Amino acid sequence: MDNTEIILTPEGKAKLVEELAYREGEKDAEIIERIKVARDFGDLSENSEYDDAKEEQSKNAARIAEIRKILATATISENAGGKRDPAVSIGCTVALEEVKTKKKVTFTLVGTTETDSLEHKISNESPVGAAIIGHKKGEMVTVSSPSGKTRDYVISKISR
Repeated sequence: MDNTEIILTPEGKAKLVEELAYREGEKDAEIIERIKVARDFGDLSENSEYDDAKEEQSKNAARIAEIRKILATATISENAGGKRDPAVSIGCTVALEEVKTKKKVTFTLVGTTETDSLEHKISNESPVGAAIIGHKKGEMVTVSSPSGKTRDYVISKISR
C-alpha cells in the first residue's frame, strides 16, 4: 500500500473490523486445520495440499496486516459537515442526471478501499467522485474521463 490518505465511511470501517475478526479467528483456525491434515499425508516436499494451505495462510496474514494498517491510518468520514451540510461528501448517496441524454444514475460516494460497482459505490478519487465532491443539489458538474471525453451532469439529489 502506498501512503495516500485512506478515507472510510463508518459502514466501511465496520466491514473491515468484521473481516479482520473473521480472518484472525475462524479463517485462521480453518487454515491451521488444513495444514495439520495435509501434514498427515506424509512427504511435505511433494504435498500440494500442504503447499496450498501454507499459501492460503500467507495470503490471509497479508490481508490481516493490510486491514490493520488501513484501520490504524484511515480517516473516518462523518459526512463532512453532517446532515446540515448540503454539499456532496463521502458517505452521501447522489443522483445525477446527464444534461445531454437526461439519463439518471445514482450511487454512493465512498473512499477508495470501499468501492464496489455491484453495490453502486464509487470512489471519491474516481473521475465522477472527484468532480462532484463539494458541490450542491442543482449544480452542474463536468466530468472528464481518462480518455479525455467530458460529460455534463446536474446533481438532482443528495442524501445521507
